[in-house]
Amino acid sequence: MFGPMFGTPAAAERTSGSAWLQAMLRFEAALASAQAEAGVIPVPAAEEIARHCRAELFDVGSIAERTVSSATPVIALVRDLTALVGAEAKPHVHRGATSQDVIDTAAMLVARDVLDLIIADLRAAAAECARLAERHRHTVMIARSLLQQALPTTFGCRCAGWLTALDEAIAALSRIQDERLAVQLGGAAGTLASLGTDGVRVVGLLAAELRLAEPVVPWHTDRTRVAELAGALGTAAGVLGKIALDVELHAQTEVGELAEGKAGGSSAMPHKQNPVSAVLITAATRRAPGLVATLLSAMPQEYERAAGAWQSEWEPLTELLRLVAAAAAQARRLLAELRVHPEKMAANLALTGGLVMAESAAGALMAGLGRTEAQALVARLCRRAVQEGTTLRAELLADPQVRAVLSEAEVVAATEPADYLGAGASFVDRALAAHAELENP
Repeated sequence: MFGPMFGTPAAAERTSGSAWLQAMLRFEAALASAQAEAGVIPVPAAEEIARHCRAELFDVGSIAERTVSSATPVIALVRDLTALVGAEAKPHVHRGATSQDVIDTAAMLVARDVLDLIIADLRAAAAECARLAERHRHTVMIARSLLQQALPTTFGCRCAGWLTALDEAIAALSRIQDERLAVQLGGAAGTLASLGTDGVRVVGLLAAELRLAEPVVPWHTDRTRVAELAGALGTAAGVLGKIALDVELHAQTEVGELAEGKAGGSSAMPHKQNPVSAVLITAATRRAPGLVATLLSAMPQEYERAAGAWQSEWEPLTELLRLVAAAAAQARRLLAELRVHPEKMAANLALTGGLVMAESAAGALMAGLGRTEAQALVARLCRRAVQEGTTLRAELLADPQVRAVLSEAEVVAATEPADYLGAGASFVDRALAAHAELENP
């Protein structure tokens, strides 16, 4: 019932039992091909094995059921594959490999396929952030600190922050995909003893066949690759969760600064316009840290082959890939359809009667009054504005001590939010330039 909320059809397909099975079979076919090229097994045997490495020839459910008796699906898979191939190829199925070689390599293949989806959606989401940052570089809004109004900023600055975080998450995932997804081939104890002196060459040929990195040594109990993948996925989830949280907060009825293009309804309250995409992103990404923690906790593994910690990785990794893919797809849609309400941003900015410009006003007064006296004076005028229901600008203009230091024009300038944005525009430019360089290196 809940599955479609936390996945996409493409991600579900690429993380399914059939996808894992086909990835394991890709290993077996590539292993046979590599061994044939190295002269370890006959070429016809390799071709016979590869011809039968198709998931549709196998019963996924049966393999899954038989997994319980051996704590690995590979034993059942190898038996079934051996039964399918001709007599001359049977001795060469799975030669020199161990179960972990198959599953670890399959995990890398599954991860690579899902990362294609995740990175594509993250890039599309980043492109939407770049568009929003450019369009709203001058759309002034209130920044918030500890959920309270702080100083003026622009919505463009907010989007530039989203953009930079997405670009950094994309870079991390891309590096993992290009450099850290490696083939696994070590045999029973990580020495490839059964392949003799051909072992290292077979590893290289296998890596080339599968387009995976070639490790320096087998990594059966060195789980840094899995940990780095988990960390990069968890970081991407955090970035997406932050964007979703911002949208949820801005979309509150009392705030009303943002709205989703296709808001959802309520079963009991017809008036509601719920930020459904943001909610789904939040729901998916809140689950990610626990999965990352599970994968990190599995890193200490015994000797050359683990007893249980390795097996604990399979489902959390699959779920983490699926959840981040779902969140990335929702974020792409959310940002593409996001509705921005500058008039509400302006109205919220004016809620305090200009009190958010107190820092600016104090800064303007410091040259004539000194820091301590300027800040004390502005604090006193802020309290008066609240008590009298006026504005900070009005109190500044009416105060003799202020007017002895600042002209009317200077007071107006010191209390104009659009004039107190600091390096905001420059930061937008920097984010857009960095993004453009990543897109067109």
